[in-house]
Amino acid sequence: MKSVRIGAGLGFYGDSWHPVRASIERGGVGYIASDHLSELTLAILQKDRQKDAAAGYARDGLPMLMALWPLAAKHGVKFILNAGGLNPAGARNAIARAFRDKGWKATLATVTGDTLLDRLDELRTAGEPLSHMDSGAALDTVRGRMLFANAYLGAQPIVRALQQGADIVLTGRVADAALSLAPIVHELDWQWDDWDRLALGLTVGHLLECSDQGAGGNFGSAEAWAEIPDYAHLGYPIAEVSADGSVLFTKAPGTGGRVSFDTLRQQLLYEVHDPHAYVSPDVVLDMGTLQLDDLGNDRVRLTGASGAPRPGYTR
Repeated sequence: MKSVRIGAGLGFYGDSWHPVRASIERGGVGYIASDHLSELTLAILQKDRQKDAAAGYARDGLPMLMALWPLAAKHGVKFILNAGGLNPAGARNAIARAFRDKGWKATLATVTGDTLLDRLDELRTAGEPLSHMDSGAALDTVRGRMLFANAYLGAQPIVRALQQGADIVLTGRVADAALSLAPIVHELDWQWDDWDRLALGLTVGHLLECSDQGAGGNFGSAEAWAEIPDYAHLGYPIAEVSADGSVLFTKAPGTGGRVSFDTLRQQLLYEVHDPHAYVSPDVVLDMGTLQLDDLGNDRVRLTGASGAPRPGYTR
């Protein structure tokens, strides 16, 4: 049965890429999905770009690729990373120059279209008030202080980049889980209206998006942390997704940490407002039907995802 293995990359700007090496060397992954962005990060990147128009991308993407690309190319591993930040073209240019200097070959692609700061008037004219979600305050009360305005894109443009042969896909602000959902859809040829399978892929992305958190890096109380083996050498989680709609979570052999029912269920609810309606640009996930079966030895099987059509927009 056809399957694809995806390894977690970074979980935040400045995270460590060293555990990714083990996933590439002995984890059997085909893709690394690396999440470099948060809203605070975007504010930092905009400050960078105000000082230098060529900046505005996450500066940890280039050193990560310089350290890992020779090994990744040897094993046929592709990277999907949102390190493009507010300037994916700038990130692409910096990586292309560095690769040329080394004589390395790779097909780079960028995903753009998320930046809305220059389209606010257009959106308001079209009927979107862009008022504050909680207080209802008008946009004009804060517009002069805004550093960025970005929409969360989904997995579809990443899939198009992979279909065109990209080895490294650099995005701006996409939904975190889209970084993993895209290679799943691409490799397994899932359809954009197969809501249950898309929901499964979204779940995979959500469980991988925070680097070591799914392997015990953000687990329980201080006492629970103390029980995580070899905490100093945590492995990042890996998901093997099968065409039948099941997933096996594990990590590279010989790494620290733990992939278990408990570590994954804690990450599952991380940054989730409504577990019965986890909204993404691709699908709405109902976590209430998910089943996690702990098989032991850092192996957990995930099944039972339920999805519903994505809304026209959300705010």
